[in-house]
Amino acid sequence: MKYIALILALFLSACSTKIYERTQTKIITIKSPKIKFSDVGYLRNSDKSLELELFVAGKCIERIAINHLVCVSDGCKSKSAFNEEYLSGFYPEDTMQNLLLAHPIYDGKNMQKTADGFEQKIQDSKVDISYKVSAHAVLFKDRTNGIIFSIKDLDE
Repeated sequence: MKYIALILALFLSACSTKIYERTQTKIITIKSPKIKFSDVGYLRNSDKSLELELFVAGKCIERIAINHLVCVSDGCKSKSAFNEEYLSGFYPEDTMQNLLLAHPIYDGKNMQKTADGFEQKIQDSKVDISYKVSAHAVLFKDRTNGIIFSIKDLDE
């Protein structure tokens, strides 16, 4: 019984209110099978949690919170289940987190440093990804799966 209570507490804490150390206003564009969005968003993070809030006309339409689970308006799910539903099941489970934090994807595969960031091109039978990170922008395109993810500084 103690184990069930502990598991339940851990699961429910995944979607609980977090205190974020950093909040950034960004222009977010997402084109995926489940989300089509292009407007202002807030990216909030701390050492252990990450959250993206998407706004249209000043109203929050979606909140994506990432820690050991990914929580959205539909509920919390594993990172791989989130990818399957919102992005592509072919992506590594940490892909969304890495995109939001402007970190390399696919464990840095094919990474080329640039003057103010890096680029990655990943191509196989399941993905055709172009990923560019600079000081003020992140651009992810997967031609095979029809996914675009862009984050730009508001003042850029």
